[in-house]
Amino acid sequence: MRNFQQKRGFRNILHSRPVLVLLSILLLVFAWSVIGFMGKMQMTVENRRIAENKVTELESQKENLLAEIAKLNTEDGKEESIREKFPVAKEGEGVIVIIEDKSQSETEDSKSGAFSSFLSFFLFWK
Repeated sequence: MRNFQQKRGFRNILHSRPVLVLLSILLLVFAWSVIGFMGKMQMTVENRRIAENKVTELESQKENLLAEIAKLNTEDGKEESIREKFPVAKEGEGVIVIIEDKSQSETEDSKSGAFSSFLSFFLFWK
């Protein structure tokens, strides 16, 4: 009988208000920690997605650069690169330089001004 009363006493202690309040507080702290962990997990997933996109972008850039290097290792690639960067020509080739004709644009302006000066001559003639 005494053993039964000891078990009942232990059960009374577990079911007491202070123990239940303590367990409730521990449960709330645990729940708060889980919620914080889930927020950090979401940020980690987002950062991982960003990093994977960056890796994909860098791999495509690497492929482009390797293709460019392979192109520059050929004679035609070297010649094309030099011709793009510098205005050079091979022996026997001619170079054509195109320059805008500034006098032509001035004559077009003066033609439109001639008509307005013609009208102003007759309208304001005294």
